Amino acid sequence: MKKRILSSLLAMTMAALSITACGGAAETAPASTDSAAQTQEAAPAAEAPAEAPAESADAASSEEPVNLKWALWDVSSTVYYQPLIDAYTAEHPNVTVEMVDLGSTDYSTVLGTQLSGAGSDFDVVTVKDVPGYVSLVNKGVLEPLNDRIAADGVDLSAYNGVTDQVTIDGNLYELPFRSDIWVLYYNKDIFDAAGVDYPTNDMTWDEYDKLARSVTDTTAGSEIYGAHYHTWRSTIQLDGILDGKNTIVDGAYEFTKPYYEMVLNQQKDGVCMDYATLKTQGLHYSAAFAQGNVATMNMGSWFIATLIQKIKDGEYTDCTNWGMVKYPHAEGVEAGSTLSTITALAVPTSAPNKDAAWDFVKFVSGEQGAEVMASTGNIPAMTNDKIVDLIASMDGFPTDEASKEALVTSHTYLEMPANDKSSEIETVLNEQHDLIMNEEVSVDDGIAAMNEGVSAILAQ
Repeated sequence: MKKRILSSLLAMTMAALSITACGGAAETAPASTDSAAQTQEAAPAAEAPAEAPAESADAASSEEPVNLKWALWDVSSTVYYQPLIDAYTAEHPNVTVEMVDLGSTDYSTVLGTQLSGAGSDFDVVTVKDVPGYVSLVNKGVLEPLNDRIAADGVDLSAYNGVTDQVTIDGNLYELPFRSDIWVLYYNKDIFDAAGVDYPTNDMTWDEYDKLARSVTDTTAGSEIYGAHYHTWRSTIQLDGILDGKNTIVDGAYEFTKPYYEMVLNQQKDGVCMDYATLKTQGLHYSAAFAQGNVATMNMGSWFIATLIQKIKDGEYTDCTNWGMVKYPHAEGVEAGSTLSTITALAVPTSAPNKDAAWDFVKFVSGEQGAEVMASTGNIPAMTNDKIVDLIASMDGFPTDEASKEALVTSHTYLEMPANDKSSEIETVLNEQHDLIMNEEVSVDDGIAAMNEGVSAILAQ
């Protein structure tokens, strides 16, 4: 099967979804989205790990009734929970799955509190984000999955390196079932009017910069912006991690300098909107793109659902002829390298039915669960050609091959890899990002402050 296709979300079932991108603000979109599943070769059945409970050799496939309690959020507005359960219980009629909605606002805090207390009887828990995952691992309330993964021959390479980034001290405690990737959206009408070729699926950042400049028009009152960057730090800082040599939690941030300089120069030349103005006005990236005068915009795949639905509803009329391509990359970096966020499933240490819980986690995070996700308009964490075809054939998705190909990734890097000090690190990075983009400090001084601040946190 060609390159692995890592999930890019596309919560196209336009139910109310809640998606957050790294760096701050959130947009209304699917409560979770995931990437499709890559075909897995299942190894011959192996004995359960020694620590696995003896409730049954295979509780999920036996005839003994099993009730699994699944902790999650936003049941009423998330369209894929019930279809996943229906698909699983159709193959395992002895199993029932009970959804327990903990709400989305303080989900991670509530889940951690419940799992740390006596008497928790969740069998499966949804892990909302990486900081929440690290917190649960530090509390010692999640089962390590390494032995089960090895025994069942789960192919972790299908996750394109994402599972490596959430491995803690050699152990993996979750499997992702939904993932969102970053792509480059563009307005075809602007390129057509300028007589300029569309963006491609293999552009370096230098090529992207030249392309954005080629369609820019600074005429007062009829401005065309070749690029747009939302105010999140992720839209700039994270462009530098796609070579796999750096992460956002290393404590050294010189790698961000070329990207800050590129965007600040674009800002000075009118290629993109002014950061200070965006902050003052609180202009949302979706509203900016909808104005019809933004040629390209780097953003997560969660925006696809919003874009399609707003166009269908007649709310967006100036960006109806849109497409998307793979994220730009540095010279020497493979096309299709991009950023991602994940939502995952885990088995608590206190789970009453660990064998059956693992079987459910494996199903939802695998190829069968991925197809269910795609059928509801969402993108899973592992995927294959069939899943990409399902997503690209949905009503409202661009019909050009380049947009479909944009769903295929070569490498995916988490916006925030597992680190128990990620929240403190993010505070420092957000502060310096704001100062740099407001031009209150130089790029060099801002980077020096990041290095100093984060290094001090890491040394604690």
